[in-house]
Amino acid sequence: MVIDEKFIDQFVNVTSKAAIASYPLVGKNDKVAADKAAVDSMRNELNQLNVNGKIVIGEGELDEAPMLYIGEKVGTTNGPEIDIAVDPLEGTNFAANNLPGALSVIAIAEKSNLFNAPETYMEKISAKVSETGIIDLDYSVKENIFNLSEYLNKKPENITACVMDRPRHKDIINELNILGVNIKLIADGDVSGALLVTDDKYGVDIFLGIGGGPEGVLAAAALDTFKCSFQGRFLFNTDEDKIRANKMGIQNLTKKYELKEIVKGDSIFCATGITSGDLVSGIKIENNEFITETLVTHKSSGMKKVIKKVINR
Repeated sequence: MVIDEKFIDQFVNVTSKAAIASYPLVGKNDKVAADKAAVDSMRNELNQLNVNGKIVIGEGELDEAPMLYIGEKVGTTNGPEIDIAVDPLEGTNFAANNLPGALSVIAIAEKSNLFNAPETYMEKISAKVSETGIIDLDYSVKENIFNLSEYLNKKPENITACVMDRPRHKDIINELNILGVNIKLIADGDVSGALLVTDDKYGVDIFLGIGGGPEGVLAAAALDTFKCSFQGRFLFNTDEDKIRANKMGIQNLTKKYELKEIVKGDSIFCATGITSGDLVSGIKIENNEFITETLVTHKSSGMKKVIKKVINR
């Protein structure tokens, strides 16, 4: 089944309104308030849509998040059954400190077609590669870089890898430096980091490292439309994490997931800029109107473009 294109504008509206709601809190050094504003807006907008939606990736679980929690039902119920993944404010620190790259993100797929991801870390890798066996989580950094170099017909020193600037990535960064690879370090926002491989204009060939599991699923929804490679492996470090994963139906806790196992069938992905970053520009105010930019993908139609929207204040 194909998700109707009429939903594209509706979901662009959802992320645009969430971005606008958090915008007054940009630079106010209060990431909790900025996130809450985006969450409240997104929930309100989703509940007005004629869909029978279920949040499969949200702000957490019922006991830790009052709104947009995993398992929450949204929409009027008068419409198709869909799975929804949300990150109302991706890059809370970016918004709080008025730094580039804060986004409001959503992905939808048909019921049971979007991976129900727990709130835990994920080892992940993405590249603009359409063949299997070029990049793989089970390969060493060196093997991935050499394979990608051969595939892209580039020398390792002409490859650029995007990695989150975290102490846990010390070994990866050291290995990339030994190989002479160019490194783009990002402070936060690993949805956008994973998507930098989608277009040559971003100058990134591979994204790798450990980030949020929910963010990995959101990124996978867009990467699927761009025909990029993505793999993810959840990291369950505590018994509590393992019990929660089992409850979500994850039996093999060390399984490596291919993109097609994370996102099945048709999907829509929207990411609206709050502060300007690599993917989209942030919110602008002109003539008492908000101007938003949203990166949109729709798998079945092949749509992958930035949509501008003008919304009255």
